[in-house]
Amino acid sequence: MASANQTIDVAYVANLARLELNAAACAQFQRQIATIVEYVRQIGELNLDGIEPTSHGQPVYNVYREDVERPSLPHDPVLANAPTRLDDEFKVPRIVE
Repeated sequence: MASANQTIDVAYVANLARLELNAAACAQFQRQIATIVEYVRQIGELNLDGIEPTSHGQPVYNVYREDVERPSLPHDPVLANAPTRLDDEFKVPRIVE
């Protein structure tokens, strides 16, 4: 991260990323990056003693339903809706050569 007396050279970074930016876009991004870096600096000044690091702001839980066997859809009416059939199967376009 750039220090307070250092700036990020947007044109140089854009060149590394193979992006073509005009002077106006470089100037706009330069201002935006400076603003972002200032916000990060302010966050770095916060007293976080006693606050446990987390990867999410809210607890994350996996929600699973019980795996229960249920009857399937009726075979013939489902195949009747197929645009193209091959015997008792859906015929789909080949996607792998």
